[in-house]
Amino acid sequence: MITAVHTLIYSDDPAATRAFFRDVLELPWVSDAGSSDEGADPTTEQSWLIFRTGPSELGVHPTDTPTTGDRVRAPRHHQMSLMVDDIEATAATLRERGGVIESGPQDFGWGVGVEVAVPGTDSILIYQPRHATAYRA
Repeated sequence: MITAVHTLIYSDDPAATRAFFRDVLELPWVSDAGSSDEGADPTTEQSWLIFRTGPSELGVHPTDTPTTGDRVRAPRHHQMSLMVDDIEATAATLRERGGVIESGPQDFGWGVGVEVAVPGTDSILIYQPRHATAYRA
């Protein structure tokens, strides 16, 4: 029934955002000729790139969570994070490729992560999970 997850990132500067995923994260990609400018070179900002993100998983979190003494509330929303096997090595590689680590590494308990600036849009959490992972199940 479901064959894949398609993630959308809305950007004020799609060319810069696509270049980040292509050049800094080095995600494999295809160029969608139907969405690209006519005659666009797939390696330029004119091209509409779709990136392979690999295995995925989906978790459902409550919007209202009791914690010690307080309740943590979050608005309904969607969030995308990227998981890695070694956050320290990944952060070093991203810096070498021109990536900007905005914060971290931070220990969240369920994993250790860094916030990475993504040109044209919001930053993204990249983390090394400590929680059970479904993408290898």
